[in-house]
Amino acid sequence: MKKINVNWRLFIMYFVFILFGVFSNTAFGQITVTQFNAGWNSANDVPWVMGLKDCKSLGYSDIAKNSEEATKHKIAVVPTIIIFKDGEEAVRFQADLSFKMVATKEEVQEAIDELLMSDF
Repeated sequence: MKKINVNWRLFIMYFVFILFGVFSNTAFGQITVTQFNAGWNSANDVPWVMGLKDCKSLGYSDIAKNSEEATKHKIAVVPTIIIFKDGEEAVRFQADLSFKMVATKEEVQEAIDELLMSDF
């Protein structure tokens, strides 16, 4: 009988660890970054966006091919970089009137870091 008791304790311990792993993965904000641009403005793409760190995913959306995305996220000028936290827009960086991104990689990475630290 004692052996069965030990197996149940071991099972419960493993279950608690698995449960902790699942909840810890969703407890902290999931950061995603998307660059919105258009094919006609490809000269002003922001290549360093794909090198940002601590993001769950990085993406690119061509609003000339996907106008629904432009409408959904109210893209007024391209390129636009939006940082999403848990699926909600948290920070937006937009180009100037010459369609060139004025934000630097360091500024965008700092915004990501601040969002991550806000969970603590």
